Amino acid sequence: MKRVMFVCKRNSCRSQMAEGFARVLGAGVLEVSSSGLEASRVHPTAIAVMAEIGIDLTGQTSNPLSDFQAEDYDIVISLCGCGVNLPEAWVLRGVFEDWQLDDPDGQPLEVFHRVRDEIKVRVAGLIGRQGDGSL
Repeated sequence: MKRVMFVCKRNSCRSQMAEGFARVLGAGVLEVSSSGLEASRVHPTAIAVMAEIGIDLTGQTSNPLSDFQAEDYDIVISLCGCGVNLPEAWVLRGVFEDWQLDDPDGQPLEVFHRVRDEIKVRVAGLIGRQGDGSL
């Protein structure tokens, strides 16, 4: 089973949604964590838009990347273009991707829905590549 770290700026919206999708869609295939360059909170609107589709984020917490060790992860996914700000050890994992998704924080609800749906497609693709052995 591959270990995946989803990381973004504050570990509030995008990385939390990605963690939720990966926990549900990748159960038995991936072990998942999320973090931020800094910790904040799990955004209430992120919790709400994920609950709309049956994924519960209420048990997740916002954690700083510094709480984790890069060598514990096989795959690192940046969701905000923050890859340039990550310590080198994180960028040099077996798989590193920078998805550069819009930050929905402070945006209308439709932006949360759009970003949520984009994350779902990307996480499903990541899981599919894991399943076919290309990761």
